[in-house]
Amino acid sequence: MSYAPAFEIGLWNAWIFMIIYPLQWLAVVLMPKHIAQRVSHPSEVKKQQTSRIIPFLTEAIWIIAMLYSIFLPLRINTPFFYIGLCLFLLGFIILISASWSVIKTPQDLPFTRGLYRFSRHPMYVSMIIVYLGVSIAAVSWLFLLITIVTIFLQQNQMTREEKYCCEKFGQVYSEYLNRTPRWIGLQRRAP
Repeated sequence: MSYAPAFEIGLWNAWIFMIIYPLQWLAVVLMPKHIAQRVSHPSEVKKQQTSRIIPFLTEAIWIIAMLYSIFLPLRINTPFFYIGLCLFLLGFIILISASWSVIKTPQDLPFTRGLYRFSRHPMYVSMIIVYLGVSIAAVSWLFLLITIVTIFLQQNQMTREEKYCCEKFGQVYSEYLNRTPRWIGLQRRAP
């Protein structure tokens, strides 16, 4: 690993892993409107934001990660690549499974099924796992730094979304908050 960040254009770069996010966005755009609204951030959450800085930073970091992945070569045929690939695949599976749970949940209920039993935010967890996979597969300290910044920004987003869900779903969601970990873990039993 070099102190200077890698910056090369090539076919076998990290964009191969990161392409799932533009494809996810495209899938949401092509979905029927009633399903697409469930998958994307509710407009009410966006309206409630007291600060526009954190959402702007979150999106800016995502764009930086996407652009940098185009120029970040993967370390093919190294143990780092295979470890990163396994993490990427795990993150991708979590993303697909969480998306499926969102789609299958009725409109008037919070997401509490599938992976949402183990994490209140499995899509964010999947993103962190994918980013870690990229960091390891490319042996990139800079992408690891992007991952760490993303974790802190997502923490803020999670808090806002949970507040919105408590207001929208009331006691049902409050009970879910009390028994389900924010990031990942087993559900706690209700007292």
